[in-house]
Amino acid sequence: MSRIGKYPVEVPKGVDTTLRDGSLQVKGPKGQLTMDVHKEMDVKVEDGAIRVTRPSDQPRHRALHGLTRSLIRNMVQGVTEGFEKRLEIVGVGYRAEETAKGITLNVGFSHQVHYDAPDGIELEVPAPTQLVVRGPDKQLVGQVAAEIRGVRPPEPYKGKGIRYAGEEIRRKAGKTASA
Repeated sequence: MSRIGKYPVEVPKGVDTTLRDGSLQVKGPKGQLTMDVHKEMDVKVEDGAIRVTRPSDQPRHRALHGLTRSLIRNMVQGVTEGFEKRLEIVGVGYRAEETAKGITLNVGFSHQVHYDAPDGIELEVPAPTQLVVRGPDKQLVGQVAAEIRGVRPPEPYKGKGIRYAGEEIRRKAGKTASA
């Protein structure tokens, strides 16, 4: 058995799961997520838990087994607790502002950069140099955070740019004067 795939995914109270035609739908207080289950994986919803089984011990099936279980667990966790990524903006004059649909970034360009949040994603600016991305879909939260970071990734000489909270930036030595 797969080490991860063999464990059932507990479904907490207040979360509804529906399995229909190879599609699993999870609905909870933070939203609703849908996933198409791979046709070779067998998913059963029973006794307040979701179980995933595989047809054989082939390496491909073992990998799909753990992957499917992890994706289902992330869906259940997303609709109950949600996911969040925190970003920091470093640089003189660099800042972010909330707008009606998303955020506006001032990060050293001659123009402001506007980013509109996709459906299901909430962007919050608790301070001008901090940004929080929240949502029920783990993949989408990570994708939005990566797109925002990609607007101005941290540079290696002064460390200016947009980085994940707690991210370590490898710094390079600058030019030195010759004698």
